[in-house]
Amino acid sequence: MNSNLNIAIHAAKEAGSLILNYYKADYEIKDKGYHNPVTTADFAADSYLKKTLMEARPEYGWLSEETVDSPDRLNKERVWVVDPLDGTKEFVEGVPNFVVSVALVENGKPIVGVLFNPVTKETFTASDGDGAFLDGKPIQCITKENVNEMVILNSRSETRRGLWEPFDKTFGELKAIGSVAYKLGLTAAGLADIFASLRPKNEWDICAGNCIINEAGGKLIDLNGKQRIYNQENTLITPGLIAGEIDAVNKTHNILTA
Repeated sequence: MNSNLNIAIHAAKEAGSLILNYYKADYEIKDKGYHNPVTTADFAADSYLKKTLMEARPEYGWLSEETVDSPDRLNKERVWVVDPLDGTKEFVEGVPNFVVSVALVENGKPIVGVLFNPVTKETFTASDGDGAFLDGKPIQCITKENVNEMVILNSRSETRRGLWEPFDKTFGELKAIGSVAYKLGLTAAGLADIFASLRPKNEWDICAGNCIINEAGGKLIDLNGKQRIYNQENTLITPGLIAGEIDAVNKTHNILTA
């Protein structure tokens, strides 16, 4: 197995164990912005991941949601891209839809991806050219021929805000689940046809999931139809995203951008 993948798997699982110490327990919640909580668990996991991954590969760059960004990473060939706790709102609510997300990017391309759900113990993994796996078993993106039979994983917050109401009758099922990264893993594993977001996301939200989707035979594009090149100075990806089996992505893109 790819040594960087091994390092990422070990780090993600250990960070997940730290997070579980706070799950449904007492911890401090701060608010980074409107409806954007960050907890002690986020910081504990981030601190562990940075120490572990950068000690293992000190020559690599670092980009994490919970670390103050540094332009140094822009000059690095390889960069760790991390979200220590993707799905903080779900974590706070006691909903087990959150993951540790660890990716490695090489010259803008995600070459390692690991998603670990500390509660369910689901472990999604991929490395460039080696396929994608859930708990060690190969996974593949799937799709149905008819759009009106497809299951789309979308955002709980976007659903609450009514953003998906225009598409209620278009797809087979609109299934709202927390954590962008977790939705990407579930889609790569064939547990849904498509992941889609109508709002911008950051590189750390999707990088590991992008690698896993790619290795599961799918693709991830923004709503402009472009694939992401990672480790950009501006980490925000606009206006939204679609991922899954290639034909399903193309059909969904046509519908959402019509």
